[in-house]
Amino acid sequence: MTTTRIDFLDELRWRGLLHQCTDEQGLAAHLGDPAGNPRRGYAGFDPTADSLTIGNLVPIMCLVHFARAGHRPIVIMGGGTGMIGDPSGKSAERTLMTVETIAKHVSHQRGIFESVFAGAGLPAPEIRNNADWLCKISYLEALRDIGKHFSVNMMMQKESVKERLHNRDQGISYTEFSYMILQAYDFAHLFKEHGVTVQLGGSDQWGNIVAGGDLIRRMSLPEWSKQQLPEEVMGGDVQPTKGPHCYGLTNPLVTKSDGGKFGKTESGAVWLTAARTSPYAMYQFWLNTSDEDIVRFLKLFTLLSREEIAELETAHAERPGAREAHRALAHHATTLVHGEAEAINAAKAAKALFSGEIADLPRELLTEVFAEIPSSDHPRASLDGEGVSLTDFLVETGLAKSKRESREFLANGSVSINGTKAGVDHVLSASDLLHNEIIALRRGKKAWHLTRWA
Repeated sequence: MTTTRIDFLDELRWRGLLHQCTDEQGLAAHLGDPAGNPRRGYAGFDPTADSLTIGNLVPIMCLVHFARAGHRPIVIMGGGTGMIGDPSGKSAERTLMTVETIAKHVSHQRGIFESVFAGAGLPAPEIRNNADWLCKISYLEALRDIGKHFSVNMMMQKESVKERLHNRDQGISYTEFSYMILQAYDFAHLFKEHGVTVQLGGSDQWGNIVAGGDLIRRMSLPEWSKQQLPEEVMGGDVQPTKGPHCYGLTNPLVTKSDGGKFGKTESGAVWLTAARTSPYAMYQFWLNTSDEDIVRFLKLFTLLSREEIAELETAHAERPGAREAHRALAHHATTLVHGEAEAINAAKAAKALFSGEIADLPRELLTEVFAEIPSSDHPRASLDGEGVSLTDFLVETGLAKSKRESREFLANGSVSINGTKAGVDHVLSASDLLHNEIIALRRGKKAWHLTRWA
């Protein structure tokens, strides 16, 4: 990765990461300060689970590019806002989490940001928890000092609020309706106390981001609270010349070319921690990217240069079967999240699974590789003495429908044990065990079955 300082907005445009901006020209001038002063910008993350999904990698990448441009990124953990819950993108009221659960989620998520920045070759970002300031505000202070700057009419026009208001079965509680005020106050607090002038987020956060910038100007210039700002300012398309300058931008919602939801697999969401989604499973997710999405995802989820991606695009067009672009995406995106060593191990495992030569894989990696395939447990004692007839066992595992079919598979050499072809009369014994507990059977190229013996 090059260490040359990048132009932040230009990089986001090229990579397809720039969706909306409150004042693109003003932000460009702000970031390009002639004196070279770094700016401070942040993105917030909800602690709705003890991990983040691959969709959250998009705003994290924006923070990475912000750092690559020589600026100072800040991660805001939603320990305070998480007590309320953002209604954006939700068709029904959230179930409120306990304070203890939120604190646990915040703690577990911290390492994700540190890992991604390390994978990008950057120092860890500054990480703050908005519970540190939101929990200190009394209800009366919130109403007097913050709420007075918000127009209920404007808040009701927010898409997520409007949709819930029109749904009579669900509606929206005063609690979630007030979420915008809390997120807006985050921006105002960070602006005043830490000199943060830029907020980044997903496209669903546009209304909250614009509200934050408006709150900063209103709190900085009290006389503004007595008048309604022009509609174009409330919409975020024009940056007022009066008052302090702060900026907001959003990244687009990532979708797949076939219309499917990005970050979802048959087994569920793709997470950014190994405890939820193993490095091997993540590597496979990227490896299975469709041809139509491959170049776009290389731009979004790697730090490869324009020249490197152009070369991969050409190679893919000329030799699509070689899947060079897919392997590059899988390696670099997995490296960003889990580190290069894990990406290399995942590549070795993928190659071993394809070839069937799995005998040399470490036990932990072998378990990851076969996490999603059919498996069964059997008594270890049955391998002793006369052992287990493979002809019978193929039927038991479902790799053959009958003994006759089992014998046919064995006779034509389509069955292997731990990557080695099995003979017609093979009997499973303790000598077939990998790591003294596992036997992996394969019929043909793709039909695997993992057996555990204890």
